[in-house]
Amino acid sequence: MILADKIIENRKKNGWSQEELADKLGVSRQSVSKWESAQAVPDMKKILQMSEIFGVSTDYLLKDEIEIPALVDEGLPVDPGDTEDAAVKVSLNEASSFLSFNEKAAAFVSTGVMLCIMSPILLILLSGLAEYKKISIPENIAEAIGTIVLLVIIAAAVGMFLMIGFGGRRYEYLENSRIDTEYGVSGMVRDRRDAYDHTHSRDMIIGIMLCIVAAIPMLVLGIFDMENGIDHIEVIAVAVMLAVIAVGVRMIVHTSIIWGGMDKLLEEGDYTRLNKRAGKFDGIYWAIVTAIYLGWSFMTMKWEITWLVWPVAGVLFAAYHEIMKSLVKSRN
Repeated sequence: MILADKIIENRKKNGWSQEELADKLGVSRQSVSKWESAQAVPDMKKILQMSEIFGVSTDYLLKDEIEIPALVDEGLPVDPGDTEDAAVKVSLNEASSFLSFNEKAAAFVSTGVMLCIMSPILLILLSGLAEYKKISIPENIAEAIGTIVLLVIIAAAVGMFLMIGFGGRRYEYLENSRIDTEYGVSGMVRDRRDAYDHTHSRDMIIGIMLCIVAAIPMLVLGIFDMENGIDHIEVIAVAVMLAVIAVGVRMIVHTSIIWGGMDKLLEEGDYTRLNKRAGKFDGIYWAIVTAIYLGWSFMTMKWEITWLVWPVAGVLFAAYHEIMKSLVKSRN
């Protein structure tokens, strides 16, 4: 094993991102990236620093023939997690296959989320227009048609989620286990992430802006309603608002999944070892949020209000995740 691979392995064992390791060594992230891709070699001072922070000998770092660091012989502490969970090898072909699947998953999941948000639009329009006598359909029939369409759309979205869920089972180890990428994998993934960085930033910015400006139709059309006395205009405003939010959220989810897939292989961002442990119950959190959203929406039928569950849940999730990270740290 060469020095580059040993730096990657020990960094991941400690659950550090490249940025975190760079901070500890007093260098830039680009320097660590070059060391790990074998484009450059750290000087002896940095090797001595790495020996100390990794808890390994300099011989282990410098000599390719030494594969196992002598942690116990040197009297250094051994993390029990390292002995309990062996690292899973990830080949270049496996990494490429996962990234291709992840792009497909991003398209399906983000579209499914968009459909869930847009699902009540027809129900809101039909029931609202029927209430204000703008269409010649009784209110109960309008609500029934809208509800049927809503359930069909949600069923299609759930089908997308399940299809991706079953198809992605072979890659679950990337999120649940410590991984050891073969030589060349990190460089390939990092190159793809660097190439995607502009698109990721653009989609995140546009998606967030759409979610913020989504309330403008309600404000503008509300003023128009007050001045002209057109009651049904509020119904149209709610439908437009949900459509804009749906598009914005789709962009955010789509680009986040693609970016997250690359972070999984690099074990960076939300997929460092610490964050993996902290995120063990993330799925339960979002399942509860979804249940609250649907339950509240169907009980009150106030879809123009219940969408607020999602931005609130997003803010609370950040706090929840930091709490979980603190609990994981305190147990280690």
